[in-house]
Amino acid sequence: MHCLHGWREVLPLLVDAVRSYMKVIEANKAPRTGSSASKAQERGFIMNVARSFNNWRKYRQTVSELGRMTSRELQDLGIDRSDIHSVARAAIAR
Repeated sequence: MHCLHGWREVLPLLVDAVRSYMKVIEANKAPRTGSSASKAQERGFIMNVARSFNNWRKYRQTVSELGRMTSRELQDLGIDRSDIHSVARAAIAR
């Protein structure tokens, strides 16, 4: 069950990566005016996938670290155990 929850959280990141990929595909169907624009789009896609993966990794790391803390430690930080996922999402938004 824990693994499925991780996929539910990473799904929006994957959707963003697929949308970026589709933009690259559509741009490549258009008549080319120069190959440098196409290469820039491909680099942009790769960077977006890398950014999405790093965001997912940072989210999972934050959830894992906060999940290992005791309720008392979380309370000292002002975080309720039910807020762990929202705190992790806020961590990748920065």
